[in-house]
Amino acid sequence: MSRITITLPNSLIDELLTVIDAKSKTEAVIKAIKDEIRTKKKKKILEMAGKMEFNTTADDLRHKDKRLG
Repeated sequence: MSRITITLPNSLIDELLTVIDAKSKTEAVIKAIKDEIRTKKKKKILEMAGKMEFNTTADDLRHKDKRLG
């Protein structure tokens, strides 16, 4: 785990602690960072919708695995 020093406005930290319902500033910041990462990943996945083509059915994937034969 890395140890860093950052300067944040007190009002922002107070609001974060309230909104996230965290017990400590560290916990609140970690939760906020994880949430932001999750949001960005979800957005990327949603942007890919309709851009990928699958020509194998789920049934083929499930029952015709060539590694098992």
